[in-house]
Amino acid sequence: MFNILPTTAGQKIIFDCDLGGDIDDAFAVALILASPELEVLGLVMDYGNTPKRAQVACRMLYETGREDIPVVVGRQTDEHYSNQFHWAEGFDKIKPINQQAADFIIEKLRQYPNEVILFTVGPVPNLLDVIQKDPNALKLARHVYSMFGSFYMGYSTGPVPDAEWNVRADVKASQAFAASGAKITYAGLDITTFVKLNEENRLRLLMRQSPLTNAICGLYTLWRYEGYAHPDPTLFDVVAVGMVLWPELFTTRKAHVMVIDGGYTIIDESQPSNCEIGMTINKDEFIKRIMERYLKQNLMRK
Repeated sequence: MFNILPTTAGQKIIFDCDLGGDIDDAFAVALILASPELEVLGLVMDYGNTPKRAQVACRMLYETGREDIPVVVGRQTDEHYSNQFHWAEGFDKIKPINQQAADFIIEKLRQYPNEVILFTVGPVPNLLDVIQKDPNALKLARHVYSMFGSFYMGYSTGPVPDAEWNVRADVKASQAFAASGAKITYAGLDITTFVKLNEENRLRLLMRQSPLTNAICGLYTLWRYEGYAHPDPTLFDVVAVGMVLWPELFTTRKAHVMVIDGGYTIIDESQPSNCEIGMTINKDEFIKRIMERYLKQNLMRK
């Protein structure tokens, strides 16, 4: 029903994320900035302390000379202060736009019908707001790629699915999103949980000494103070971006996905498909390609 799409030059995207939580969001934003195929209409912050998330995004864009990209503050759900927020504390050289996240997403999808790829790599309260304001807006996206769900594999890479964080953080929003009728491809734990950045590659990023690599290395250093952090970060969210950049590295299958209580994503084989789910990834080639993007970019302030 829905096929992974080839990327064209100037592909318009909106990136909805929880930057400043787990470190994979920073690596995903970095990949987007280092990918000239993508025209970024906006970085939208979702879930948690969204004003502080937006401050991190603004500094990343400023340091890399990309303040032309709007930053949008999504619905704030708590005031938790992540360690990564220290990196942008007091930064005010550029600021988020004064528009609600749902209104921004709706506006862009209606301005460019069937042209915009929407990424969601965090919990989806912003998309619940979109659905409640304009139930047909998400259907105007060219495609939605979402780091969301666990279908055949859990966090431990074992055969038992887990309640994946982006789903269980806001089950009501997740249920509405899965049933929205949008053209969705899920980058779930099945293709993300074993994509890790090892020490050798982290040292390569550290030694690159560019504004972009310095930003992600600095954020990684602060993230390591989180109680759940471990040396080799899992690049969950980066995989969703990679599905658009390099579709040949993935296989998918059509499925009918539902979200049930507790935040579990289940497949109903008796129903017609409403999405595609990622099944396999060429992990080694994927890591090779993202490292090349990180290391060979030269983003900086003019």
